[in-house]
Amino acid sequence: MEKIVLGLILFLYLGQKWRRLLLEMICDILDVVVPGVLVISLLILSIGVMGQQAVAFDSAAIVGGPLKEVSGQFSFTEGAAVDGKGNVFFTDQPNNKIWEYTVDGRMVLFMDSAGRSNGMYFDRKGRLVTCADEEDQLWAIDKHKKVRVLLTDFGGKRFNGPNDLWIDNRGGIYFSDPYYQRDYWVRKKPDLDGEKVYYLAQGASAAIVVADSLKQPNGIVGTPDGHYLYVSDLGGGKTYKYRIGADGKLSDRALFCGKGSDGMTLDEQGNVYLTGSGVTVYNKTGRKVAYIPVPEKWVGNICFGGRDRKTLFITASAGLYVLPMTVKGVE
Repeated sequence: MEKIVLGLILFLYLGQKWRRLLLEMICDILDVVVPGVLVISLLILSIGVMGQQAVAFDSAAIVGGPLKEVSGQFSFTEGAAVDGKGNVFFTDQPNNKIWEYTVDGRMVLFMDSAGRSNGMYFDRKGRLVTCADEEDQLWAIDKHKKVRVLLTDFGGKRFNGPNDLWIDNRGGIYFSDPYYQRDYWVRKKPDLDGEKVYYLAQGASAAIVVADSLKQPNGIVGTPDGHYLYVSDLGGGKTYKYRIGADGKLSDRALFCGKGSDGMTLDEQGNVYLTGSGVTVYNKTGRKVAYIPVPEKWVGNICFGGRDRKTLFITASAGLYVLPMTVKGVE
């Protein structure tokens, strides 16, 4: 009986013809008669399962061309962010630099000595806001590369290490603050208790805690209407969806999917792109709809860029990759 069960599990992953042959082989070998009704029911079930998998991993529905490596000259790329023109900025964090890949295909060094910036996002003023974890601060860098420090501490204590951020329509900044020990830090333990998500309201001088029940928050992104925020608990291997209140506080936490993420982005259909081992895409209901393999050990971050926002930019280990898409980004 155990062999029959194992055989039936295997046949769910085969074509319809091979499923029937497999059933017949099991019956012949074990000299067991499987009722016709059971065979038909299992075939219908398996077809349904395979149909769902075909839809779930139909990357061709959103991918418009082959993956291409732009450059592999870096140590570890992170922080992909797009400006108003479609130029994409990203960091080479170990080398403490921010690079720009322009819409006309030029690679330009934007800033050296960049505060060990990690996650980045452009605000409405056109400033590049960064998680500068050399001193665990939030920076705003203008087009002239002038730095304004937006935030240095929480209640007089140094942040763990701001990691990723998203800016809402009001100019408020949500950012994750996990603790990853850096070799360029003097300290060997965090000043704060716990690893949390914070919100810095527009014009405010201090942040507030908006999520404190995560193991190790990391990737973060919000919907264009400002109603929902996705937060990855990379340490817990899950991603959650929160409702955003009028005061910026979060409520109604719901499990979005059982996968954590380093960086995240959204497209115009509401699909959520998670990074790590390649890029995994979930629709707005939390169902896996695509997987994009990337030939690197780790994908750190991701964003849509280009003039039409239909190119996916992927920062992955030592490389920067681009992927033509049939859908547009919304950030």
